Amino acid sequence: MSTRRIHVIGIGAGSPEHVTAEAAAALAEVDVFLVADKGETKDELVALRRSICERFVPADHPYEVVAVPDPQRGPDAARDGAQYAKGVADWHAARTEAYVRVVEGLPPEAVVGFLVWGDPAFYDSTIRVVDAIGERLATTVRVIPGISAFQALAAAHGVVLHRVGEPVHITTGRRLVDDWTRAGEAGLDLGTVVVMLDGHLRCRELVATAPATTIHWGAYVGMPQQELRSGRLDEVIDEVVELRARLREQHGWVMDVYALTPSRS
Repeated sequence: MSTRRIHVIGIGAGSPEHVTAEAAAALAEVDVFLVADKGETKDELVALRRSICERFVPADHPYEVVAVPDPQRGPDAARDGAQYAKGVADWHAARTEAYVRVVEGLPPEAVVGFLVWGDPAFYDSTIRVVDAIGERLATTVRVIPGISAFQALAAAHGVVLHRVGEPVHITTGRRLVDDWTRAGEAGLDLGTVVVMLDGHLRCRELVATAPATTIHWGAYVGMPQQELRSGRLDEVIDEVVELRARLREQHGWVMDVYALTPSRS
């Protein structure tokens, strides 16, 4: 049985300038790029991946970009921890099945590439899905890191994410309030809290108890339509909420990330 080569390539947070020399070299080896087709509202993301291929894959290297319809994911809002984990597992299984069907139809010598927004190690399912593919097919996997959204956020705002000697806590919008509350009750210092995947801006729930917290927020970080806001949470959150809703309506999708730094009295 032949072993299929798979490259999982971090391509940064939106700007082609985020593509590293290592990532560019890996792009040049790929014969078939598999990208998730998430519908018309996110065609821009597929187009951006295509433009990166056009820029970094040598003109004399033939390649193909295959858009694979992304399975529908059920709603998360009403799920408890166990239900949420099962929903994600089911979604990953459906993704794996879709990709396996495509990969099985490719020539065995074809190098397959997955282009990962940001870095494959942070809140992205691609490595897990590729591992699942490896349980079905013989594969050799190479992972290339990329610039993450929170790295790009810090650079865009010109800030260091942590104070001297303090930690950085990375979490999701789903977990933010619980993480923040439990740390406070236990007397733990989370340091700066970086929040990803927060479609509901749960930081609004912290205004009553931590109004002087500093927020650094960004949408489409690294892309031409980048928007940034920063300041005291209680002073800028209403503007951020309104702006995020307007951007989502305008583009049909929005990617944002933010960092919360507690005040020191």
